[in-house]
Amino acid sequence: MEIKDNKVVHLVYQLEVDGQIADSCDESRPLEFIFGAGYLLPKFEDNILGKKPGDKFDFRLTAAEGYGERDERAVIDLPKSIFMRDGEFASDIVFVGNVIPMMSQEGGVMPGKVLEIKDDAVKMDFNHQMAGKDLHFTGEILVVRDATEAELKDGLHGERKGCSGCQGGNCGDGSCGEGCDCK
Repeated sequence: MEIKDNKVVHLVYQLEVDGQIADSCDESRPLEFIFGAGYLLPKFEDNILGKKPGDKFDFRLTAAEGYGERDERAVIDLPKSIFMRDGEFASDIVFVGNVIPMMSQEGGVMPGKVLEIKDDAVKMDFNHQMAGKDLHFTGEILVVRDATEAELKDGLHGERKGCSGCQGGNCGDGSCGEGCDCK
């Protein structure tokens, strides 16, 4: 069976960025997703379209094809006051280099990296950590199968059921928060 829309794909990969391994997964925990459902970079999917189990891949994505170019407008100063807890600055989580989940105006979570702490502001970078980087992927397709109706409706691991603590993972014990129904 070959990769096309609405197929469940299991694959292993290695991502190299700037000559260093930036991410990888192996056969003990392969990347699993529904092809064409918007889970992966579009150009990544373009490069594996039509492949079958056992096929290997080796391709490069430019920064524009990956996570986009860096946008200096995404580096902003936020008032230090928003990082106060019980009248104290939250220095246990707001420190240079830490990535903090912040809420966008639309209510979505946006990770922001703390670049600098000033007297009255915190400078944060909301660019994706891979923005401006060319990506080199190598790997192998392990499994291609039809997605079930339930998977097409709810996502491969029930991602669309409302559990937000583990993003649809398999915590199974409710530890990711109220409303968790991961199995």
